[in-house]
Amino acid sequence: MSTIESEPPRVQRSVGDYLGLVVRGFFMGAADIVPGVSGGTLAFILGIYEELINSIKAIDTKLLQLLSRLKFKTAMDSFPWQFLLSVGVGIGLAILTLARFLEQQLETNPTHVWAFFFGLVLASVITVGRSVSQWNVTMLASTLLGLVGGYLLVGVVPVQTPEAPWFLFLSGAIAICAMILPGISGAFILVLLGKYQYVLAAVNDRDILTIALVGAGAAFGIVTFARILSWLFKNHRDTTIAVLTGLMIGSMRKIWPWKVTLNTTVDRHGEIVPLDQANILPAAFDGDVAFGLGWMLLGVLAVLALSRLAGRQEESKAPGTSG
Repeated sequence: MSTIESEPPRVQRSVGDYLGLVVRGFFMGAADIVPGVSGGTLAFILGIYEELINSIKAIDTKLLQLLSRLKFKTAMDSFPWQFLLSVGVGIGLAILTLARFLEQQLETNPTHVWAFFFGLVLASVITVGRSVSQWNVTMLASTLLGLVGGYLLVGVVPVQTPEAPWFLFLSGAIAICAMILPGISGAFILVLLGKYQYVLAAVNDRDILTIALVGAGAAFGIVTFARILSWLFKNHRDTTIAVLTGLMIGSMRKIWPWKVTLNTTVDRHGEIVPLDQANILPAAFDGDVAFGLGWMLLGVLAVLALSRLAGRQEESKAPGTSG
């Protein structure tokens, strides 16, 4: 996997390659919808994570100046817009087509949904961890740090927060930073901020104002945070990946499929939502548990298959395609 550089990678791609990026973006978008699963994790195992960070980093003042002067061709020639557009289209399609379905499934079949995503993250831990060039005491300590941080973060009780425009903007900015981090779910950050169901409903109801405010915050947050990630990958790549691996392990506390609700609360819309849940082992091995384990295995196999496919595509590229 290539390292983060000062300039975004320039890769020659065919139409089929761009369609493949749309598919990868679709998987990222599907993961981003569910609290506890990170689209960044999918980007990592699909082999586009570092190129994604580099490409986002290319959105700078120089590019904005060229656009403001209507020098569109010069701006586009120096900016990997095809890559970002393809991934963005895939993410958008997933959100628009799967948001309502996943909202319904989380209400009617939560165990099976969480089991599938638990399998995704479980396999992702192995896949992402493999990209550390050499494991040593420092890497293990970094992983432990990330694990503790992730475990504590996902245990925070969600709060009730305002629905003012400034807070929706802030929510988008914070959530997108988590969304591009493997192991930290942007959707779960929205849960912590008390805005997950609100934003999901806005997408399903086509509430353009709310979507625009959250989207504007996300655009601001991702451009800013990508520069930090770029620096970390360039200067401390293995340590950064080790911390992110730990974050993913810690976050698995949130998506364990079998839970018992200890406390509930009533949200602003009068709906009862879980406030505090504890992970449990199934009381008995029955058909429902077997079905859940089947979904978990399917999630593991999906990640391994996607990772293998991404690896083959990367190996098939000629060494002189970047520049």
